[in-house]
Amino acid sequence: MKKKIRNWIGIIVIIYVVCGIALYFLQPVLLFHPEPLPQDHTFSFSQPFEEKKIYYDSSTMFDVVRFRTGNDALRKGAVLYFHGNMNNIEYYAHFAPYFTKNGYEVWMIDYPGYGKSTGERTEAMFYTLSDQLYKLCRAAGFAADSIIIYGKSLGTGIATQLASVKNCKRLILESPYYSIPQIAKHYAFMYPVEWMSEFTIPTHDFITKVVAPVTIFHGTDDGTIPYSNTGKLQPLLKPADEVITIEGGGHNDLYNFPVVPKKIDSLLNGQ
Repeated sequence: MKKKIRNWIGIIVIIYVVCGIALYFLQPVLLFHPEPLPQDHTFSFSQPFEEKKIYYDSSTMFDVVRFRTGNDALRKGAVLYFHGNMNNIEYYAHFAPYFTKNGYEVWMIDYPGYGKSTGERTEAMFYTLSDQLYKLCRAAGFAADSIIIYGKSLGTGIATQLASVKNCKRLILESPYYSIPQIAKHYAFMYPVEWMSEFTIPTHDFITKVVAPVTIFHGTDDGTIPYSNTGKLQPLLKPADEVITIEGGGHNDLYNFPVVPKKIDSLLNGQ
């Protein structure tokens, strides 16, 4: 009987170790779901746009799509949009009209390996990418107080880091996370994910350094980034910052709830 118990314990330990090793080495596959595009791919969007490329080094190029308002004379500013961990700019382009109709251009950038962007996908490179986009927007004539930094899902940590070191009008976060290890802990609570995680992106550290107003949207039924992440971030916010809780909202459907586009309209029109 004791021998059988020892055998079963041994099997469980082996399974635990093997799964842990697989989890560690498969992090990029589990965390990132890019959809690459050929370099000669031609974008086609319903709103006015132009494509820009940021050549960072010999192997790294960041592809940017600048969605215009259609009337530069009435332009109020720009939204730097950092998207989620799936697809590429073509998927997220349908969010641009929510901002362009209110007089804000939308500058979307693809991460390395997403769309046409190339290079190594590292945490440091995410921060470099956001900094390069900010500089490009400023060079185009946008004042810091006319720039809104927007992050969705994976992009919320990247957006928050940028807002912690650059001046902007507002930081808007859609379904943010406390940190990457915090999300990993939700799915793999039996492992020491804090030291296993290749990516950390500590949103909770960055957000305490953000001077600009912060607005957070998060759904209570988010099955990808649990709402509890926003609960952990909320005590770190400034008194005037706000959390918009979407009852019954999931991870990719928040704009289906009227409160979200209505609040976006209000923020962009200074109400």
